[in-house]
Amino acid sequence: MGRPGGAMIGVIGGSGLASPTLLSEPRDTFTVTPYDAPSGPVVLARHGEVRVAFLARHGPLHRVPPHRVNHRANLWALKEAGADRILATSSVGSLKLPLRPGTFVVPHDFVSFWNIPTFFDEEVRHVTPSIDETLRKTLLASARTARARASPKGIYVQATGPRLETKAEITFFKKLGDVVGMTVASEATLATELGIPYAALCSVDNYCHGLTPKPLAFKEIQGMQKQNSAASEAILGAALEALG
Repeated sequence: MGRPGGAMIGVIGGSGLASPTLLSEPRDTFTVTPYDAPSGPVVLARHGEVRVAFLARHGPLHRVPPHRVNHRANLWALKEAGADRILATSSVGSLKLPLRPGTFVVPHDFVSFWNIPTFFDEEVRHVTPSIDETLRKTLLASARTARARASPKGIYVQATGPRLETKAEITFFKKLGDVVGMTVASEATLATELGIPYAALCSVDNYCHGLTPKPLAFKEIQGMQKQNSAASEAILGAALEALG
């Protein structure tokens, strides 16, 4: 369980943020959950006076592909660590030309039709999934503090991965939302089931397949992830300070 002495903020680090430098006094803890092992250790640490439970979504070495992420174990492990709120970072592709690579989106809603995870396999429970508005506003204010450009709203469309989407899929997704990713909707759903407020900072790292004439290359996506990582950390750090 989490250390005594006040609230603890859970952080799920996505692509480009597997080991944030803004955390101090890190201590790895290893949790075996009822849903097997999470992606990696929950790192108990601090950002200033704020207590943080950090988990790398794809593992500390970024070896867990999106379709193999054990979201149930990850969310359960953060709950066991004592997290009472969760902030996540995520890499996304833009479905709209005004949402340029190098900027950020803080989604207010999401679409997810496939492989929806749940903790309620053995009982009849229905929750209304949501993204926490207070945490969203904190992330947006923190983006302003960090002088980063962040869209105040956006609908996150979740694909399954690990491949990128076809041009036809992107044409369909454009009618549904603003950005495409592979993980945030699952986390938001499970956080709702656990009663933990959740919001995500999405780094726009590419235009989606077919949105521009330029071919989509994974190496370019990785390059933009690295370029955006410093701003992601600055926004996250400001958000932790505001919530602490």
